[in-house]
Amino acid sequence: MRRLHTSIRAAQRAPLLLVVKSALATGGAWLLSEALLPGPPPVFAAIAALLVVQPSINQSFSKAIERSVGVITGVLLASTLGVFFGNHTWVILTAAASGLLLAWALRLSPGASSQIAISAILVLSLGAATPGYAFGRVAETLLGAAIGVVVNALLVPPVMVDPARESTARLRDEIAASLERLADALSTVRTPGQLETLMVEARLLRPMRDAAEKAITTGTESLALNPRSGRHRSELADLSRMLGLYTPIVTQLVGMTRAVYDHYSPDLVDEPHVRAIADQLRRAARDVERVGKPGAAAREQPPALTTPLQIATAPASNWVLIGSLLEDLHRIHTSLTAETD
Repeated sequence: MRRLHTSIRAAQRAPLLLVVKSALATGGAWLLSEALLPGPPPVFAAIAALLVVQPSINQSFSKAIERSVGVITGVLLASTLGVFFGNHTWVILTAAASGLLLAWALRLSPGASSQIAISAILVLSLGAATPGYAFGRVAETLLGAAIGVVVNALLVPPVMVDPARESTARLRDEIAASLERLADALSTVRTPGQLETLMVEARLLRPMRDAAEKAITTGTESLALNPRSGRHRSELADLSRMLGLYTPIVTQLVGMTRAVYDHYSPDLVDEPHVRAIADQLRRAARDVERVGKPGAAAREQPPALTTPLQIATAPASNWVLIGSLLEDLHRIHTSLTAETD
């Protein structure tokens, strides 16, 4: 029962505005098609408008093309078979199977593939005996798709920048927190359970980075063909640039945490070089927060990680771990100072 419950419910609701726009587009398509194209109820127009309203205008435009291509292809296929063979049951089933095979051969999207079969079935089963039925359904679909795009574009066109901003900020904060946690692990003795927790928390940075990248991609798509895109493009460009900064730091940070997890010993906290590395990690955490915050004032703050840590002589013990930490710390330093410059 739990699996059934999760399969029919979404993780989060669609925006209420999207629901309202879908309802308006569906109703408008029905009424306008009824006025301009007298005949059977304009089911094709209403369905097209309902499906075309998407979270972004670019997606709406793509869905409109997908829907139109599917309907036109299905109607042409059904009309051709109907002229030669009538509307017998075997003809309807053949048209549906042929439509799916044609879509597969043309490598059409799943939405267009199913639309070809659906349109062919409806035309042969409902309109084979009605002159002009096929042409009317194509006109209906094109009109409904156009109405869906127009409604989505004119009625508060969607801009998906806030999720990109929030996910990037969460990634920034978690990177800084992970750097602080790793510094604490090098400063005070940790139990095996605490080291395990440290490793798990570091690994969570990768899915957070992927989520931020997906949100930025969605935000960029939402600006395509969007009349409100002007003032948001620069912000998304900044977010994308910051993600490019965070990505290698995530890689280095996970590697450092893994090295500590694999080579940890309680006497690390007594090693002067390790205490210096912990101090550098805390400085790096402050710099991650500094360069990731919006506004010139945050960027003008002096960097905490000013110069890379230099160790003249190799430590007597734990030198493998210390060398690994120094190399990754140097890479983090390079990324942060390059951003500052």
